[in-house]
Amino acid sequence: MKVFVIIGAINAFLAVALGAFGAHGLEGKVEPRYLEIWKTGVQYQMFHALGLIVVGIISGQAASSLLNWSGWLMLIGIILFSGSLYILTLTKIGVLGAITPFGGVSFLVAWVLLAMAANKLF
Repeated sequence: MKVFVIIGAINAFLAVALGAFGAHGLEGKVEPRYLEIWKTGVQYQMFHALGLIVVGIISGQAASSLLNWSGWLMLIGIILFSGSLYILTLTKIGVLGAITPFGGVSFLVAWVLLAMAANKLF
């Protein structure tokens, strides 16, 4: 499914751009603690952008509903996990941290599904 390769590439691009923004645009404007939160969001976005690309490449070899779910859950995880950390950094609204674990669970389930799909396909 080339859609996951495209979504992964877009997210990798955004992770690089947001990382640069954090390093150059936010430094000195937000507390160091929030800058670390931003960096965590960027790192997880990049890890899962690469995961999406892997899902897309494997899906091109053999389509699987497990792979499909894995890809969509990685995207949902990026939105919930990294997105909530970005918004938290910019707004300092602490309650947004309650959203982050839902993204983390999405990531975990996505990786389990990818492993299950790989076990079936290979």
